[in-house]
Amino acid sequence: METLFEASGAEVLRQQDAAHRPISPGLPLAKRVDAYCRQRARLLQLIAPSARAAQMREPVSEQLHRNRLKHIERVRDEVEELFAVELAEAGAGREQLLNALVVASTWQAWSMLRYGLGLGVDQARAVMARTVGALLAEVVPD
Repeated sequence: METLFEASGAEVLRQQDAAHRPISPGLPLAKRVDAYCRQRARLLQLIAPSARAAQMREPVSEQLHRNRLKHIERVRDEVEELFAVELAEAGAGREQLLNALVVASTWQAWSMLRYGLGLGVDQARAVMARTVGALLAEVVPD
């Protein structure tokens, strides 16, 4: 089963790579937040079936746990690249801001919005954008 989970995890990453479109870090903050959250919503919907299935088996599967950590690492890398200026401006609060942005952008948060709160895709994306925007607005100089 672990070999199957490894192969299916690699396939999900391949699908995400094929669907991912780079977002320019040079865009104004509001446009970056909007583009990022639209793309995250699309990618999270893409992985929804496999993520929901993996959630049930992850407590007993090291491979599923590793697969989830790969997804989190990829989100973290994208956030660090796309919002580098704002993260730098956060100073000593950089790591906390980075962690908050990652949490707001991952499957667990999306799952809560979609299945816990019962929001539609557009509503869930709007909540994500509001959260990401609010977190970043705290560090943007007036």
